[in-house]
This record gives sequence, C-alpha cells and structure tokens, in this order.
Amino acid sequence: MKEERKLILKLGQMITDRVGVKVTVEDPEYWGLAEVLTDEMAEVCLSMKVTKPMTLEQIARKSGKDPERVQKLLDEMSMIGMIEYNWENADHHKQYVLPMFVPGCAEFMMMNDKQVEEHPILADFFENMSRLPLEKVTPMVPPGGSGIGMHVIPVEKAIPAKQESASVEHISHWLKKYQDKYAVGACSCRRQQRVRGEGCGEIEGDLCIGVGDMADYLVETGKGHYITQEEVLEILERAERNGFVHQITNIDGEDKIFAICNCAPGVCNALRTSQLFNTPNMSRSAYRAHVEAGKCVACGQCVEVCPVGAAKLGQKLCTKQGEISYPKSLLPDTEKWGPDKWAPDYRDHAKINCYDTGTSPCKTACPAHLPVQGYIKMAAEGRYLDALKLIKTENPFPAVCGAICNRRCEDACTRATIDQAVAIDEIKRFIAEQELKENTRFVPLCENHEGKQFTQKIAVIGAGPAGMSAAYYLRTKGYPVTIFEKESRAGGMLMNGIPSFRLEKSVIEAEIDILKQMGIEFRYNVEIGKDITIPELRAQGYQAFYIAIGAQGGRKTGIPGEDAKGVTTGVEFLRSVNLNEDSVHLNGRTVVIGGGNVAIDVARTALRTGSELVSMYCLESEAEMPAARDEVEEAKEEDIQIQCGWGPKEILTENGAVTGIVLKKCISVFDENHRFAPVYNENDCITLECENVLLSIGQTILWGNLLKDTAVELRPNQTAQADPVTYQTAEPDIFVGGDVFTGPKFAIDAIAAGKQGCVSIHRFVHKGHSLTLCRDLRQFVELDKNNLDIEEFDTAKRQIPGKKSGIAKETFRDLRSSLTEEQVKIEAGRCLGCGASVVDENKCIGCGLCTTNASLMPSI
Repeated sequence: MKEERKLILKLGQMITDRVGVKVTVEDPEYWGLAEVLTDEMAEVCLSMKVTKPMTLEQIARKSGKDPERVQKLLDEMSMIGMIEYNWENADHHKQYVLPMFVPGCAEFMMMNDKQVEEHPILADFFENMSRLPLEKVTPMVPPGGSGIGMHVIPVEKAIPAKQESASVEHISHWLKKYQDKYAVGACSCRRQQRVRGEGCGEIEGDLCIGVGDMADYLVETGKGHYITQEEVLEILERAERNGFVHQITNIDGEDKIFAICNCAPGVCNALRTSQLFNTPNMSRSAYRAHVEAGKCVACGQCVEVCPVGAAKLGQKLCTKQGEISYPKSLLPDTEKWGPDKWAPDYRDHAKINCYDTGTSPCKTACPAHLPVQGYIKMAAEGRYLDALKLIKTENPFPAVCGAICNRRCEDACTRATIDQAVAIDEIKRFIAEQELKENTRFVPLCENHEGKQFTQKIAVIGAGPAGMSAAYYLRTKGYPVTIFEKESRAGGMLMNGIPSFRLEKSVIEAEIDILKQMGIEFRYNVEIGKDITIPELRAQGYQAFYIAIGAQGGRKTGIPGEDAKGVTTGVEFLRSVNLNEDSVHLNGRTVVIGGGNVAIDVARTALRTGSELVSMYCLESEAEMPAARDEVEEAKEEDIQIQCGWGPKEILTENGAVTGIVLKKCISVFDENHRFAPVYNENDCITLECENVLLSIGQTILWGNLLKDTAVELRPNQTAQADPVTYQTAEPDIFVGGDVFTGPKFAIDAIAAGKQGCVSIHRFVHKGHSLTLCRDLRQFVELDKNNLDIEEFDTAKRQIPGKKSGIAKETFRDLRSSLTEEQVKIEAGRCLGCGASVVDENKCIGCGLCTTNASLMPSI
C-alpha cells in the first residue's frame, strides 16, 4: 500500500479530467503528481481555481503564504509543468493558471526532458491521463471534438477553393491571429512513447508550435525557443512531407488555441485514443477525403500516409454482380458504444492496406509493391520525371529493373485475361531511360524530420541491390551511410553476375551515381572480417549494420571429375567475364548444367566467349524450368540447345582436363509436397563429348570471417537467421537482407528487403522504439480476375520494342531497344486501371495528408 499524501490526493481529485471518479493513491492523478510535487507546492495549487488565471498576489493571499515564497514555488512548478502562464488581460500582466491534466500539466511535464529522464514514470502518467478520462465520454463526443483535447485541421491546400469554410479550419487564420508570437518545442507524445519503449519510428524534435502566451511560456520555462513565421511555415511544410497531422488545441474557448501540433500517427495521444475507441469524432476536422474514381490510379500513396486507415486500396472494375459496395465504419453517433466497439490492440496488428476483395494485381504481385498504375498513367501524359519520382518511392533502380526484372507484375496483369499483359516493364524502362538522357537527374531530398541530419552512422556491408536500396532509403531519412564492398566497384551481382547484353554496365553505374550524389559513401576493396571487423567498426561509431553480401559463390554437384580443368561454376564464369569481357575465351564444346535464369546467362555468355557449340541440360521439364520464358526463347534464337530431364552423373577427364560428361535421366524433380527431391533412372544415361562444363545449379554465400565475434546464427543452408519482419539477427545491431536471408532470389526481392531493412534500422538506432508496432507490412490482396465484367477497353495490341542492328550472339552489347514515346502512350492506354483508392468517410479525420501524397496523381 502506497503512503498517502493527503494534499496530493486532494489536488489530484480537484484537477482530474475524469467524470465521477474518486481518486485513490492507485490512480495516476495521485502517483503522477506525487512523483514531482512537494506538499507545499500542492498547498499553493489547492488555493487556485482550476483553469482560471490568477495573479501572484491573489494566490499568495488565498494560500496565506509570503508572496516571495509563492513566487519561488510558482516558478519551480512552471518549470515542472504544473503551472502555465497567461497574459490575456487589459494591461497584459502576468497571471498563473492551474490546468487540468490533459492538455495540461500531464502534457507540460513531458516537455521537460531532463525531468522525464529522472522520472520516467511521468510517461506512464501522461499515457494514462490521455486515455482514462475518455473511456466514459467517448460515445458522447460529437464530430469536431467539442473541446475534447485536440482538433485536426487539414492541410490548407486540401480545402477546395470553391468551398466556403470556417476560418478556424485554416492554418493561415491562426498564424495571422498570433503573428510574431511563435515558439517551438519537442513533442510530448513522441517523448512519452519513446520513454515507454513504444516509439514507432517517429523521433522527437522541434515540431510542436506554441502560439501567443504558450510561446512565452515555452521559452520562459526552457521548453522551447522563439521562431519566425517563415520558420513556422517551413516546419509545417516539412511536417506534411513526413506525413504528420496538423492539430490545434481547442479547449481555451472560442477562437482561441495555444498550439499547432504536428502529430505522428501511432504515437500522438489524440490520434491513438480516437483509434483505440474507434471513433474519429474526438478530433476530426470538418473535411472528408473523397476519391474521384476516374482519376485515381491506385498508386497507394494516400493509403500509406493515411494516419487512421481510412483510405484503402480497392478495385475500379465492375464485377459480374456489379460495382463493389465497400463497408463504412460504425460511429457512436448512431450506435450504442462501449468496450465491445473499441480496438485496444490496434497497434499490434499490421496495417491493412487494401480491402479483402482485392486491388490491382500488378501492385499486389510486385515484391516491392510498386505503384504501377500511377507511373503508367504519368507516362501516358508525358510526365516522365513525376513517374520516375513515384517509382523511386519503392525502387531506387528503375533502369536496372527495366532491363532484368522477372516481371511478376505482368504475369499477374488483368489485361492478360483479354489478350496480352500490359508491357509494364518496358514502360518503366522507357521512363528510366528518359532520365538517363538528362544532364540533371533526380536526386531525392535527404533530411530528417527536423530538416537536419541524424548523427547515427550506419554501415551497409555489400553493394548489391539489397544493400544499396537500404542505403538509399536510410540516406533519404538523413542518415550518414557507408557501404563497404570487397570488390573494386559497386553493384554486386548486378555488376558481376549479369552479362552486359542483358544489363549494360553504364546503366548500373548511372543509378549508382545518384547514390553518390546523395552523399552515400562507398568504400571499395574492403572485406569485412578480413580488412576490418564489425567490432572495430562499432568502435568507429557505427551503430547498426545491414549485411547484404548476396550469394556470390557457385555450387558444385559432388560428382566425380568436377575438379578437372574446364569445369567452372556459372557464377565464377560470369564474374570473370564481367570483370573483363576480353579476358575469357572458351574453345570447343560447352555443356551448361542448370535450368534457371543464371544458367541461361551462362550459356549465352559461353557462346560469346568463343564456344563453338553450347547446350544446356536441366532436371526440369520445359514447363517446370525456373528460367523466364522470354530468356529461354532468346537462348533458342541463338542456337543454344536446351535439353530437359537430365542430371549430371560424372564428368569424364583425360590428363586432368574435361573430355565429356555423363548424364542420367531425371524421372521427377519434386516430391508430393513440391519439395526439391529429384529421382533418377541410373540406368538411362547419355554421354556427351565436350571441353567445358559450366555448373549453374545454385549459389552459395561466401561468409568468410564476416560474422566472427558476432552472435549471428546461420541456418543449415548457410543463410542468416533473422526475424522475418524486422530482419534483425541474434546480434541486435546486425540486420540482414537479400540473398543472405532468403537464398538466391531476384533483384526486385532484394530491393524490397532493403527498404524494410531501412525501417528497422531507423527504429533501432533510436532507443525506445519498437521494431514492430504500427509497422506497415505492405500486405495486398489481388482482385478476383475471374469475376470481372469488362465491357470497354482500348483494343490496341501489345507494343513490341525494336532491336538494334547487330548479331546478338556475337556481341556483349544489349541489342534490345526501348519502346518509342508513341509506343509508350499506346501501351499505357492498354492498362485497364483495375485498382482505386477507397475512402471510408466515417473513419476519415479530415487531415488532408492524402492530398499531399496524391499530388503527383490528383485523385483525392
């Protein structure tokens, strides 16, 4: 049983926000105040009238204390956050106000950073007083909040010019009213959540703007500093870029506020409680977002920025049953409300990005969930730079992916149910090439939420697509990032594993150059674990590590003869050629073992390095081959023989050199659970004469001593063990991504992993932040393509890019041309526009942030 301090208990009862509650020593109204107030301070407070301004003389007279002593106590309590100031009187003399808890002393106490560090229980105090008073009253709160705490005001440019609107809904109204009296301080909610260990990646900083008397109070008590109106506007614009919600305090009476806050979803107490109690009424503005379906292209940017999940992706096309009717949230205006309607664990669940009836298949199928419809529409309008910026929200390497992507978006395209899929990748390639032709290229803004740079140094190990993507997104957040690469150049397998006839080195170099312009540092010829260790990098100040070294080793079969001269793994072979195309020469006949995309690259490269006859042998049937269909066809066009259903048994040698290979018939590749478990007929064999055998049956991870003196654990297949959501390993400051975690996959998978790695590292290096709370896991559902009623569509045929002059198998140059501008516009017109954003107007709080993120495509 806690010791009862009667004066503190009485004060807590007097200023509680809760209706009909008898405060006890177990309640936050008591223990929060008891943490920082003396009994003498409580005596002074008890002599005051709640929320009523009083002079020093009035307080001294009421308390019966010496004015000098009262002044000292008031000053101390002002610093603590128990007392606020007021000058709103005829001669503008200073008055003191005893506020209620929230917004009030519970919030003001959190503004004192030193005090909170000494008394972290104040964070729990603020949390409780932000929530408990609303448990009973939330069903009664009308739209607009009616004086309950905070009131959302929309991004001003979101308000339609033709619409008549109340001045109090305009930021400009409040800036004019309180002109030349602004101060800025740290956000109490962000600090509270960080101290409680529940931060969601929204970092403290000078973001909350006090106006009028509050500005003076912040400065006098050391909780903030004065700023100009120009600085206010800069903070507000930056807040909108970062997806923060503008809110004002609306408890001081008509046309009065004391702050303009820039609130972060997931940590703001006002926004969190409205989600917890499942009602936006407590704080929403007078505006509602709506979608102009004809303009919406389902880019999903508005969905991802919506702080309350009111915007989700749905579909635009009619079903066989007609248009889909999307559900609207219930509201306490019309329903009996209580705990059964609340969502107390709303932050524990992944953000839901789309309705369960689904959205556009292209966005769903892409591992990075690119806003495909958006950039296709922009391309149709000739807005290539806008399209590029939109692509780079999810993929820093559009030109690279335009050349080598395995096109899962096209495989899923709804248009393919009519004739042929939209040439999505060709359109993306065209967009990226327009930028490559420009003298000035798009370099994203690299700053943190305060318009500054973070000081936490991040080390990325491996300059492949996963590592460079993580570095790209970390840099856009304002981090100093260094990429360590053991090779003499960046690119990883993009540079060393993909032949130039599929991806020209100049294309990779151009996109890497953007990273350098962003300020990312590259250190080449540095092998971590050999030239320097992770513990040594920690000693240099690096606070987190992202390991993405890829799977750059080749796998062997274990059959007799594979150590002979003339036998090489496909990965080693491609690396040698990519380092110097003129240095590798194959004589005679070459057999390539494998059926994937890498094996196709190996075979086509062997042809270009002089082999007179190249044949491929794989276990799978042609239908089961993992290689992309278009790449298989390109290989056949170059007279490469592809034989399916055979596996290696023995390599024949003479004097240590290859003379041939024995292959055995593969009866089946997978077991009943579709696990790789090949079965052979050892008696059904063929023997081929050849001088070269290139093994392209898989890749391995070459760890070396990279993980020495770390706690990182490996799976039996040598991939790193890590959390599947956060990518954090058993060594808390080490994260992994790309092939070292998943095993060999495609570049777009690695790019998606790099962005998620950035999210985790950003949260990790700021203590007190959860790696999982309120995390957007980018989960999408594909619409039912078998239940569509498509009546009208552009009847143009899929556009085919041309080819440059030359004989493909005789050159390492990429002879594939891009679509022409005219073809791009025709092809973009073939898009059916499957997806669309859908806004639940009952859930919308009217912040207008969706308009700032949908401004590239004005759909909202």
